[in-house]
Amino acid sequence: MNKTARFMAFDLLATPVAVMQGQGQIRFVNAALEDALGMSRRTLYDMHLPDFFVDPQPLVSALVGAQSNEFAALRYEAQLRRLNHEDSWPVHVIVAPTDEPDEVIVELLPVEQQTRQEREERLLDQAQANKELIRNLAHEIKNPLGGIRGSAQLLEMELDNKELTEYTQVIIHEADRLQTLVDRLLAPHRRPHVVGDVNIHEVCERVRALILAEFPRGLKVVRDYDISIPEFRGDREQLIQAVLNIAHNAAQALQERMLTGDGQITLRTRILRQVTFGKQRYRLALELHVMDNGPGVPDSIKDRIFFPLISGREGGSGLGLTLAQTFVQQHHGMIECDSEPGRTDFKILIPLP
Repeated sequence: MNKTARFMAFDLLATPVAVMQGQGQIRFVNAALEDALGMSRRTLYDMHLPDFFVDPQPLVSALVGAQSNEFAALRYEAQLRRLNHEDSWPVHVIVAPTDEPDEVIVELLPVEQQTRQEREERLLDQAQANKELIRNLAHEIKNPLGGIRGSAQLLEMELDNKELTEYTQVIIHEADRLQTLVDRLLAPHRRPHVVGDVNIHEVCERVRALILAEFPRGLKVVRDYDISIPEFRGDREQLIQAVLNIAHNAAQALQERMLTGDGQITLRTRILRQVTFGKQRYRLALELHVMDNGPGVPDSIKDRIFFPLISGREGGSGLGLTLAQTFVQQHHGMIECDSEPGRTDFKILIPLP
């Protein structure tokens, strides 16, 4: 097999990759590194890769270590020079030897991408911890709740003074309210995952109709769809509920803008190719944005919006986003949020077949 042909699969990667030999001579670069450096692989062939770094010495040392099998892989931070760019490019460098003598692969992860991957891993771990916390807490509340309600009912039957029944009724009503809350906390774990063919635009249209029915004045729900997105296997009702929870939060945040008639929610769908999230790489993924022009997520809860019982508005249950996150994760996806005054963007990512 031709040496270059061995590495053509690297062109499918979104991250820049180079193959070196000798003292750092380039033997192959993938398309992503061609784009990053602004040079073709034919031009780059046999050039000295360390020279493209602000400080070439760490890569020279890593190359020596890899060729002498001192490590399986070495990672470090560096600054990459690029053609027609005044500023250097911060990257996370990964150096690893191949099975061939004197051959080394170098992968360059943009620092912002590395940071995003770390954030995604943290969100997934956080969501799993939330799920366990919710389940355990709900069961702990549920067990004594029936006893409290039952005792209040028995006490009410023994009371001769009917005025005192007001107090037992308070206990009963509050116990019922807590029971409803507990049922909502446990609902995602009880309900079976009903899998079928899902058209994401049918999901969006259902959500759009429900939101406009509840908020008929002063709100515009804009469609921005990529109709080429294929159907995929999933739970349609769960996805409707997840998108609806996010869109409903957006509508609630737009109450003041609705009074002036310029409240807007945008539902946007796109396809992503060769994307990594949730510690895994996917060939295709659905990217669904729910965007609004409201005041933004308060800074005080930005880092905790997916935590259970955290709400940015008076009277909110703080469960909508937690449940949305649970439903999306059951589709092996994730939710991200980017918010500032005048623009909030919730992005749902779901892998496609």
